[in-house]
Amino acid sequence: MTAPRVVSLAPSATATLSALGAAECLVGVTHHCAPPSNAGSAHGTDPVPVGGWLTPSLDRVAALDPDVVFTSDELQADLAEDCRERGLAVDHREPATLEDVIEGFRETGAAVDRPDAGAELAAAARERLEAIGDATGDATADRPVVYCEEWSDPPMAAGNWVPDAVRAAGGRYPFLEAGERSREVDPETVSAADPDRVVVHVCGRGDRVDPATVADREWIDAPVHVIDDSLLNQPSPALIDGIERLAGLFGVEGYS
Repeated sequence: MTAPRVVSLAPSATATLSALGAAECLVGVTHHCAPPSNAGSAHGTDPVPVGGWLTPSLDRVAALDPDVVFTSDELQADLAEDCRERGLAVDHREPATLEDVIEGFRETGAAVDRPDAGAELAAAARERLEAIGDATGDATADRPVVYCEEWSDPPMAAGNWVPDAVRAAGGRYPFLEAGERSREVDPETVSAADPDRVVVHVCGRGDRVDPATVADREWIDAPVHVIDDSLLNQPSPALIDGIERLAGLFGVEGYS
């Protein structure tokens, strides 16, 4: 079977394809993607950089003659439509919850002719989450209240799948419900929730944030942890790593 020619315009899609063992199919990626060393090997080439996450050159994309173009998030919806208007097959996802993210592993596998790998990746993710759940137990009263900050100017409480991630890791998240978009939060709301932990994962900054910039706010009175933003902001297998990282921060036995 000939490997499909794949262009990924989303770092989350590139990471998921890599976890599926399908990075060899990549013929194009954005500057924000981090494909592994074997990327493009099925086609005897390195993936061509086609531009930024929101500013790719669709002429370059089309020239690569892809069998499928991957996009993700509402912010790429217009790009997905532009690709379709050029006659390109597009796999576009807008996951909103943790379950959406995991189901996306299976669907991505199917889109590149690796349905078994997709099903196995989704099953493995669920097994890892189940193991965390077994370690945290059913009691909720002693779970830490957690404030997750996705953006700091202005401060924004993380939404989408992050509320699910915090709960899966053994914490409580009173700021947003799973599936709601991240939004600006006022200091009084955070102070009233009296968080036990603050997790900072600013979009696009990796872990390059000084925790003191958050800890020194008058309305923060809790330990501040900075983690690589890809561990919580990216709807890929990295999110499962991030949940395990949170479990360790929350003191869940076996994850410290």
